[in-house]
Amino acid sequence: MKVGILGYPQVGKTTLFAMLTKLEKNVGVSSSAVETLMGVAKVNDPRLSILTGMFNPKKTIPATLDLVDLGGFGKKEALRNVDVLIHVVRAFLDDAVPHANGEVDPARDIASMELELIISDLAWIEDRLAKIDRELKKMPKAGLEPEKKLLARFRTQLEAERPLRELELHDDEVKLILGYGFLSLKPMLFVLNVSEEALAQPDDDKIVAQLDSYVDKPNTQILSVCAKIEAELAQLSSEDASLFMTDLGLDEPGLDRLAREAYRLLGRISFFTVGPDEVRAWPIRQGTFAKQAAAAIHSDIERGFIRAEVVHYDDFIQHESMAACKEKGVFRLEGKEYLVREGDMINFRFNV
Repeated sequence: MKVGILGYPQVGKTTLFAMLTKLEKNVGVSSSAVETLMGVAKVNDPRLSILTGMFNPKKTIPATLDLVDLGGFGKKEALRNVDVLIHVVRAFLDDAVPHANGEVDPARDIASMELELIISDLAWIEDRLAKIDRELKKMPKAGLEPEKKLLARFRTQLEAERPLRELELHDDEVKLILGYGFLSLKPMLFVLNVSEEALAQPDDDKIVAQLDSYVDKPNTQILSVCAKIEAELAQLSSEDASLFMTDLGLDEPGLDRLAREAYRLLGRISFFTVGPDEVRAWPIRQGTFAKQAAAAIHSDIERGFIRAEVVHYDDFIQHESMAACKEKGVFRLEGKEYLVREGDMINFRFNV
């Protein structure tokens, strides 16, 4: 799962990137206007830690996020291949760190960045429609008409200055535009970089309150973090980080909340494989059948799929062993068309 991070200068974008990737970089220095950073972030899952304690494996492998931190919006083409966008928005006041656009105004910055995404997509669509018209004049192709109709619909949406992610698309329409990478079509997570005070008392933050209109928009979510605090947490041991969070009144690190929202926006879930060698979380798309889920591990398992041995994490924790789960009837053998659920523990039977 690839995540693109964008934002205006001096908003804490690179600080957030450092938090997610545990990058050892001076978080007080923003990335340059041309620097694009790439990294991998581990997705912490408390369930994985509990399973590790129960199975004592040689290694534990969490799900991961591939991150692209865009140094300058002029290089936005780097974002066309990502799955979800994170727009880091400044919502803290600090006279020592001047805002690139003057006053701190998250609503203005969100609207401005949304417009940049919309303009980029609109320019691409105009070029593509012109090319389709030229091809149709040379030789009528029935296959181009559905695409032309859909792109015309997209153009109408964009000309109204509304992002494509707010449209409801059918599966056949999604197939028509696979590979195009429309920026405003990607799910968007607005991450508000707030002050420590606002993080502790979110209901009292008037700056954040300005963004209520974005809360219920399709394929859109808003999350508040204090990026500097989270970057400090990322550098601490688990024990020290837990104590620090308690002092700050936080229940969990920002990375955990961010990953959960990114998963939700993408319709992703996790299933687990367990054993003495490895305990691992596997991210898949919600609605994935068992045979397809097997491919996340290896194509040979998908090809030779026989059955899936399934027990849900909650049932396993309740009964504490596979033997007890079998005795209680919560251990199941499922076929290739079983819809994998969030938190399933699966062992695939296969033969190649």
